[in-house]
Amino acid sequence: MAQNDKKNSSNTNLNYKASGVDIDEGISLVKKIIPLAEKTNRPGIFSKIGGFGGMFDLKAANFHDPILVSSNDGVGTKLMVAIKMGNHKTIGIDLVAMCANDIVVHGGEPLFFLDYYAVGKLSACESINIIEGIVEGCKLAGCALIGGETAEMPGMYRDGDYDLAGFCVGAIERNKLLTGKNIVSGDIILGLSSSGLHSNGFSLVRKLFESNSLSYFDPAPFEKTLNLGDVLLEPTKLYVKTCLSAVQRGGVKGFAHITGGGIVDNLPRVIPEGKSAIIDLLSWPIPPIFHWLKLIGNISPIEMFRTFNCGIGMVIICDASVADDLIQHLKLAGERAFQIGHIKSVPNSSKLDLKNLESSWHSS
Repeated sequence: MAQNDKKNSSNTNLNYKASGVDIDEGISLVKKIIPLAEKTNRPGIFSKIGGFGGMFDLKAANFHDPILVSSNDGVGTKLMVAIKMGNHKTIGIDLVAMCANDIVVHGGEPLFFLDYYAVGKLSACESINIIEGIVEGCKLAGCALIGGETAEMPGMYRDGDYDLAGFCVGAIERNKLLTGKNIVSGDIILGLSSSGLHSNGFSLVRKLFESNSLSYFDPAPFEKTLNLGDVLLEPTKLYVKTCLSAVQRGGVKGFAHITGGGIVDNLPRVIPEGKSAIIDLLSWPIPPIFHWLKLIGNISPIEMFRTFNCGIGMVIICDASVADDLIQHLKLAGERAFQIGHIKSVPNSSKLDLKNLESSWHSS
């Protein structure tokens, strides 16, 4: 009996913090997030961070007959590169971009964003770096950070490990929704340059580094002023503002966000039945990072275009009459825009036809 009493008394001092979860640290982090989130305020904000739910007023955002568009995504194993590098400053931009770029594909305007941040043990410096990246991403997308969840989960994640997920909601007036149904033969396909790998293909990248005994801190052979990890962590480009301005310009019929699956799997998603996208793979320069990855992994051309964006992060399909004007407009907005193909009527055929597949890798 005495032994049982001693055993019970040894448990009386256990608490949540002793099990690895520091509630006070979490509350402190939320207090630091609030002024950061306020930097993303925009018309329609109806609540502040810290409540049980985030609220948004569509009428105050000047929508009259809106269709809501939502997207959720993560950053994948690019997080593992950030963790290895100890660099968490831009991974939040990736998180917002992966979601917000999907919203604009439908012609939607991203309105608000929520994040899910799960970690083994909270680190104030690391957490603030991540949130600051999310805030910067929201500012670039024009959407508000109105809430989220920070979960300290010892045992689920090792100390130093974490995961991120995001959820974005946008809206578009019903009569302006982009469906791709009006895409016809003769329409022109434009490509907007990517900033690098964005957030796809990193499981293959990590495998290549492992099999070639490479370090993320090794100098990039194609960019001597940077190490390989810096190149890999270049944040995903946000296309929201330039794409919305292109829609306002007129003549845009569809977009395709080139993410996992590359141009091979993503462009056909917006092509209507009976039509095919004819893409000239020599029409834009494939950035050196992709040539290098192909070389060290002996990766086939089709595998490259299905795993990576290979230099094109967003595709625009537009009326032929506005193509030249749109390219100039996009360039003035800071985008590198290329005419990469056209639409052709090909009944009962593939929705994608890649030209110069092999030769595209012989030019840099």
